Order: sequence, then structure tokens, then C-alpha cells
Amino acid sequence: MKKKEHIVRYSSEELAAMAKRGESRTNWAKVDAMTEEELETSIAADEDDVHQKVDWTQAFVGLPPRKKHINIRIDADVLDWFRSQGRGYQTYMNSVLRAFVASKAQSKQDNMNHAKKA
Repeated sequence: MKKKEHIVRYSSEELAAMAKRGESRTNWAKVDAMTEEELETSIAADEDDVHQKVDWTQAFVGLPPRKKHINIRIDADVLDWFRSQGRGYQTYMNSVLRAFVASKAQSKQDNMNHAKKA
């Protein structure tokens, strides 16, 4: 993935001062004139937005478990697919594995509960 060049960071105060001086590149008159429908269409057309509803059922409060550094062999096509998802693909892979482990744990618990009822 190619790194972006000339990335500049500004504080909120610096951004406010720039906006006061008219240095904003946003056409606010055009934004203000947009209808709700035009705004929704514009958002839907954004290729960087995945448009997926967030599933908060697996969220937890607190620090995530510590990670361990390992070397692992992954099929090339699987790795290519995860990499094609962009930055954070390793975190995404970890999330997929975590969901799999959670589903197996839940399945095991369901089987134990079913056996107790029988």
C-alpha cells in the first residue's frame, strides 16, 4: 500500500483559525444547499465507507487480551483477500478468528445445556 505524502496535522484551534481566514477547501454553501436525499446519495457513493451496520454484540469494556507474536502460514489467496481490505487487515484476521472461537465456545455450551436437559 502506497503511503500518503505530505500529511499535515492541525489542532482544532488551528483549523478554526484557518476556517475564519477562509482557508477551508469545503464549499459550505454547496453543502448547506444539499437536500437530505442528495446527502444520503453522496454518502452511499463513498467507496471508502463500507455501509455495514456495526454489530456491537461482541463488544466488551476493558482492555483486550494481550497479543502474542507468532509466525503462521496462511494460504496465499486468503492472505491476499485480507490484505485487499486495507489497513488493519491483521486486526481484521484476529477478529475473524475470535468470532470463530466464540462461536465454537457457544456451540459447546449449547451442547452441554442440551445434554443436561435430556
